Amino acid sequence: MGKSYEKKGSCLMKLVFIGTLLVSLFLGLDQYISRGYIFDPKVLQQVAQKNIELHSNDSHAMITNIAADLKKTYPGHITLKEEWVFNNAGGAMGSMWILHASISEYVIIFGTPVGTEGHSGRFFADDYFIILEGEQWAYKAGELVREVYKPGEMHHLPRGDSQQYKIPEHAWALEYAQGWVPLMLPFGFFDTIFSTVDYVTLYNTLRLTGKAIISELLQGKI
Repeated sequence: MGKSYEKKGSCLMKLVFIGTLLVSLFLGLDQYISRGYIFDPKVLQQVAQKNIELHSNDSHAMITNIAADLKKTYPGHITLKEEWVFNNAGGAMGSMWILHASISEYVIIFGTPVGTEGHSGRFFADDYFIILEGEQWAYKAGELVREVYKPGEMHHLPRGDSQQYKIPEHAWALEYAQGWVPLMLPFGFFDTIFSTVDYVTLYNTLRLTGKAIISELLQGKI
């Protein structure tokens, strides 16, 4: 009996030690990751608002010109090759064009012409959703009145928060996330793996994301 308790106590101490070590390591790295940020949500919103004014009647022109402007503002960190993939996450579905992906940030064009709704996810990252056209509705658990975001407005979901959101008919947005991007990927892949079983989309998403992250790492950007 005594030896059994000693073994259990020893295992518990090891688990506590490993857990403490992992938490300490994460907290240490968490202080470091912000050094990788190069994008500014306010600048992204200004670029979006400028192109909303210029191209409000032409969605494709608006989106491609936003990408071109961001390429000029952040040279070497934006891809202009237009490759769209579906994204199923939290019960919602849309399509996205990955403009930038790295360990600490991503910038995408996301939206749908037919509407969708679902769970935002809860992440170690801040998410900025800048509406280009259409609307996005959102609320937190317990709120009785919805938030409504329209073209040019930015919906900021702080790190650690979550919401239900809805695109009632159609919307396109410039989305920016800063934080632990790799920890966001399981949420982005789970529905594809276990629900839609669309492995072509999964492959293309992994290919485009992996290519972008490696490209940024080769430039010294996390």
